[in-house]
Amino acid sequence: MKFVDEATIRVLAGNGGHGALSFRREKYVERGGPDGGDGGRGGSVYLVADESLNTLADFRVARKFKAEGGQGGSGRNKTGRSGEDLEVMIPCGTAVHDVDTGELICDLTKPGDRQKVAQGGQGGLGNTRFKSSVNRAPRKITNGTPGEGRHLQLELKVLADVGLLGMPNAGKSTLITAMSHAKPRIADYPFTTLHPNLGVVRVGRLQSFVMADIPGLIEGAAEGAGLGIQFLKHLQRTGLLLHVVDIAPIDPDVEPAKEVQALARELQKFSEELAAKKRWLVINKTDLLSEEDLAVAKEMLLEELAWDGPVFEVSAATAAGTEALGQAIMLELEDIKESVELAEEYDPAAT
Repeated sequence: MKFVDEATIRVLAGNGGHGALSFRREKYVERGGPDGGDGGRGGSVYLVADESLNTLADFRVARKFKAEGGQGGSGRNKTGRSGEDLEVMIPCGTAVHDVDTGELICDLTKPGDRQKVAQGGQGGLGNTRFKSSVNRAPRKITNGTPGEGRHLQLELKVLADVGLLGMPNAGKSTLITAMSHAKPRIADYPFTTLHPNLGVVRVGRLQSFVMADIPGLIEGAAEGAGLGIQFLKHLQRTGLLLHVVDIAPIDPDVEPAKEVQALARELQKFSEELAAKKRWLVINKTDLLSEEDLAVAKEMLLEELAWDGPVFEVSAATAAGTEALGQAIMLELEDIKESVELAEEYDPAAT
């Protein structure tokens, strides 16, 4: 199924039922008085995170969601039946904005997360409510209030522990294939990957992490060039970025160091928070160079970048070096998780 990461929908809560105008009529009861019941409330609309969904494709067809309205009241002080609430299932990792105001309504990241996005209308009052010592036969009722309606923008950001960053044809799709069971499209031309792919990388029997391969980025991505900003946001939820660089590009005019620097600038333009994430350098396609040439190319790359972070050498095509990379990633993610837990434990605001 094609990955769809944005959708606009219309949600409408149910209207409240109207109050009833009724008087008690019985053969042997004089002046029975008012007995009109209240209207039922309208159903509300809720968004619920469902871990079985991984795309917003269903919202390409179904764009309008309306909850049931409340029924009107009736005689004998019977309150109308309330409308059923409507639950709309969306993928985990979906941020919801109000289209008209731009407000972030919620960000549902965990299975079962639930958020009311449209409030059902209140039921109207029957004429019994207006009976008093000076008005024994009121003919006043109120109508139910309309249910809330909103235009919502759904934005799905993939939930992954590790994000692969790199220029088109850097070998990201091949790398995720080598390290997991994902089967992205692979070819020798740019923009083979047109939507994010997720792969589960298993390290040992009980350890695993999720890796996301997003479409290749080019200079100007933060302004929308290429596949651009549409996919940069998917890196925001990752704990670690792997910057994959082709150490043996086919085009002799391509300089790996300049490509790395260009994408680093795009991260900074898009989000300072994203640029501040831990980023490891993964030198790919090492099988295309001899050991001597690889050592020279690596030295030149690191010197030009002034790189002081972790560096890994892999060949995604032959899987060389991928096992060591996976183990290092697992250790790093465990450290990140432990740091977050400690921060929450000692942060008074988190309790």
